[in-house]
Amino acid sequence: MSALKRLLTALLLASSALAAPLTPAQQSQVSRVGNSIRCPICRDVLPITESGNDISKQMLSEISAQTQAGQTDAQIYDYFRERYGQRVLLRPSNDFAGKLLWLLPSLALLLGGGALTGYLVGQRRGAAAPVKTAADPALNADEPEDPYLAEIRAQVQAGREQQRGES
Repeated sequence: MSALKRLLTALLLASSALAAPLTPAQQSQVSRVGNSIRCPICRDVLPITESGNDISKQMLSEISAQTQAGQTDAQIYDYFRERYGQRVLLRPSNDFAGKLLWLLPSLALLLGGGALTGYLVGQRRGAAAPVKTAADPALNADEPEDPYLAEIRAQVQAGREQQRGES
């Protein structure tokens, strides 16, 4: 079966080489589709139009042949997606998952910026609020007395009185 596939591919490539030259519209389609398909063996994310390896050249020839046969961009993308997987497409599909893939980073950036702005505004408001001291009667009226805190205050007060007595 794979020998038959190779034979058909070789015949298709040979026929595309002998076929009439591409029209400007077809050349534009080949360029557009080729720039949207990733080289499957390149380490960098390169479109097949920028890669010089044999498989990229074969893929471009396949795009040319399919373009001459009247295939649409979507049909050509589907062919390469079936053959090489979703990873071969440089642009995500136009379905919900593809749109989510493009919108998620922007949404995360907006939410993070909003959270940071809220935090900074809260810090600024907190800094402008008056600071309550231990001598402030409002502090003592609002909060119940902590026994440990009361003991510390008493010790501090005793230390102050002792310093006054020594002076």
